[in-house]
Formats: sequence, C-alpha cells, structure tokens
Amino acid sequence: MGDNMMGGGMMIAMGLIWLLVVAVLVLGVFALIKYLRSGGSR
Repeated sequence: MGDNMMGGGMMIAMGLIWLLVVAVLVLGVFALIKYLRSGGSR
C-alpha cells in the first residue's frame, strides 16, 4: 500500500511540475509577442 501511495504522489508531483512548466512557457510566449508587437509598432 505504501508503494502505491508513493507512486501516486510522484505522479501528482510530475503533473504539477508539467503544469508549472507549461504555464511558464505560455506566459513567456505571450510576453514575447507583446514585446515584439510594441517594439514593431514604434
């Protein structure tokens, strides 16, 4: 039983890490687009 719980915790941790990575990438892309747009309009 302890093994199963450990695996579940690892899976949840991996999922949270992936969500964090995806969120950072999306925010970075949006920031880059906004920066390029503001820089190109000048």
